[in-house]
Amino acid sequence: IQSIASADMDLNQLEAFLTAQTKKQGGITSDQAAVIAKFWKNHRTSIHESLINQSRWDNVLKNMNWRVDLKSQLRHVDQINTPVAIVEMEVGKNGQESEFLCLEFDEAKVSQMLKKLSEIEESMTLL
Repeated sequence: IQSIASADMDLNQLEAFLTAQTKKQGGITSDQAAVIAKFWKNHRTSIHESLINQSRWDNVLKNMNWRVDLKSQLRHVDQINTPVAIVEMEVGKNGQESEFLCLEFDEAKVSQMLKKLSEIEESMTLL
């Protein structure tokens, strides 16, 4: 079951895997293979979702909102009316109360963040 679940086998892969296990010395019987196949067909989705939830490091991003504001009051006059991005993120684990994080970015920080996100995208594309 562990091998089947970790590979998230479809029905063709499952059939080939179970056939190999029945032919293997000390393997499973045909009846056991039939029971395993029926169990996997009935519970595949819930097992897969459970494994995904267990493998998450911590919180997940549930929602994100953003807006652009203009600063209207500051100590230094030259910074008035400069645009800032306000990013609000809702993070938490499924089934638990969420936490909210509010970030403020000036234009330089937005550019820096976009560059880093682009690097992440490139790395993921290579994989």
